[in-house]
Amino acid sequence: MTPSKWAVPSVTRGEVDRAGRMLAENGGLANVLSIGRALDVVNHWRSAHSFPLNAFQVMLRDRVKQTGVRDAIVAQRLKRTPSIVGKLRRFPAMKLSRMQDIGGARAVVSDLTEVDDLWQRYRRQERRSKHALVTQKDYIRKPKASGYRGIHLVCRYRSAGHPAYNGLQIEIQLRTRLQHAWATAVETVGTFLGHSLKSSEGPEGWLRFFELAGSVFAREEGSPAAGNVPDDPGRLAAETRGAMRTLHVERRLLAFGAALSATGARDVPPDGYVLLALEPDRSSLTVRSYLGRQLAAAIRDYLEQEKRLAADGGDAVLVAADSLASLRRAFPNYFGDTRTFVEELNRLLG
Repeated sequence: MTPSKWAVPSVTRGEVDRAGRMLAENGGLANVLSIGRALDVVNHWRSAHSFPLNAFQVMLRDRVKQTGVRDAIVAQRLKRTPSIVGKLRRFPAMKLSRMQDIGGARAVVSDLTEVDDLWQRYRRQERRSKHALVTQKDYIRKPKASGYRGIHLVCRYRSAGHPAYNGLQIEIQLRTRLQHAWATAVETVGTFLGHSLKSSEGPEGWLRFFELAGSVFAREEGSPAAGNVPDDPGRLAAETRGAMRTLHVERRLLAFGAALSATGARDVPPDGYVLLALEPDRSSLTVRSYLGRQLAAAIRDYLEQEKRLAADGGDAVLVAADSLASLRRAFPNYFGDTRTFVEELNRLLG
């Protein structure tokens, strides 16, 4: 695809920041009539990240190939409007024009050795790249309070050939399969419960359970456990099992996937996009695919789905992957699929 097929930034950063603040202060998508032009500005700013996002996703795939890793999961997504609004509310001093993860690409590999190999390739090749590696955050050795683990790299786009996109930032996430299973299980439960568990918001019992489970996985991979979980492996396992019994974790997580029915597309077109619309209250997932040249239409439909689902606690996301099978592996939370998380946790707890 040529740059002419992609949205180009046509608003000032000042307009973007004012629009973001208006959404954050006026109820977000739940109050669409009051935000008018602001929502259009935010959606345009988000869509303008599609071109650099695609460039960094291609680069990520190339670097995965360089490592010789087989069966890696690579995918990309544009940040959901509710997530943009939620982040602006959590961080009132943040400016939308400087938000680093409006576009995100992700690689999921087998283990920590492969994650570190991939990360080191970014660090070594940074000097030769025309793009800038702005920040590097190691949430594996220093996990977030929620228990989240992974490597986050923020890259700033820079190209003499396409200067309109210069300065836009894209986040690259590197995870192991265990870390990915944990993170997507957190998002699945958060969606069905109506809480942002990944932002440490929601019922204390579930937050504690995922903190414990994350540390069980971390010990298996040889990375640090959270600071406030039992040091003794036996005590950690016992508390985790107790939390699982109290919350009926296995029954509830597997029920989410069993109840969910998907309608719509059955495959991903080459170089195309997929719009996932999840309605937990109706146990429904709608899957709609788009050709690469239909990106503008996909982004318009993305916003319309977000508006429609805002009042019902649903979620929509526009993603890219090379097949529906890899899409399910990259974003299992939208399919209610927590089987890997449950199986691995049971295996490690014996």
